[in-house]
Amino acid sequence: MFLVMVVFSGFIVLLVATLVIVFSIRFRSGSRANRHEVRRLVSREVEIAWTAATAFGAMFFFWFASAHFLRHAAAPVDAMEVHVEAKQWMWKATHESGARELGSLHVPLGRATILYMNSQDVIHSFFVPAFRLKQDVVPGMTTTMWFTPTRTGSFHLFCAEYCGTGHSTMLGEIVVMDEAAFAAWLEARPGSGSLVDAGRVLFTEAGCASCHDPASAVHAPDLRGIYGRPVPLADGRIVTADAAYLQDSILQPDRDVVAGFDPIMPNFSGLLDEDEVAGLVAWLRTLERDDG
Repeated sequence: MFLVMVVFSGFIVLLVATLVIVFSIRFRSGSRANRHEVRRLVSREVEIAWTAATAFGAMFFFWFASAHFLRHAAAPVDAMEVHVEAKQWMWKATHESGARELGSLHVPLGRATILYMNSQDVIHSFFVPAFRLKQDVVPGMTTTMWFTPTRTGSFHLFCAEYCGTGHSTMLGEIVVMDEAAFAAWLEARPGSGSLVDAGRVLFTEAGCASCHDPASAVHAPDLRGIYGRPVPLADGRIVTADAAYLQDSILQPDRDVVAGFDPIMPNFSGLLDEDEVAGLVAWLRTLERDDG
């Protein structure tokens, strides 16, 4: 896609530059080029043809770029998950195994990696120039971004959104390693158990299971298979239960009430920290729907 756009843009630049040079020489001062007035009918036809061609070209590339974007909007189902926390003025990454990093992110070569990103204070922006990727990280919501590294090495990570006096020091690096080296690195990292395991335990300890268990006497939504499913809301909207929706439902349950249920869920904002919320979301993504 990038190469196609570069080639097309280069062609347009070359065409315009050539026409400018040719017309500048042909119609230079003192030349004998015919400068008679173009008939209005011919002039109108040329304007219509040029406008139509330009409009067609613009619509074609809009369709081409949109189709390409939509094809790559969703991460592969087997993508490696990493949770990233932004905070003045540092980046913290937590792997599925529970291994944590500060100021760096190690990923394997050739494997899709999806980042679930949250901010603990102000708006930040996760920017890796070498990957041509940038995504805002906004307080109170989960944003996602995915990529597949194509070569090993260390690549600069910046915050591209002014976030306070220490903004320029909010730096990091993405370290891309081959599969074997990454596996050895991950094995050597101390961990406190995977996010999914932590979320599974917290789901019970925080009292979530007492309401959301199918056998519970409390009338609450069944969360089995919730991730990625369309959810009808009380106000008539239908939303997709992605990571951002799940986090909002935990921290701000009154905002998007599920149709057919009363807004009785307590607000966990201030009761659970970012890591605990990330663990719950990771656990909910693993729940499979029981169609029996």
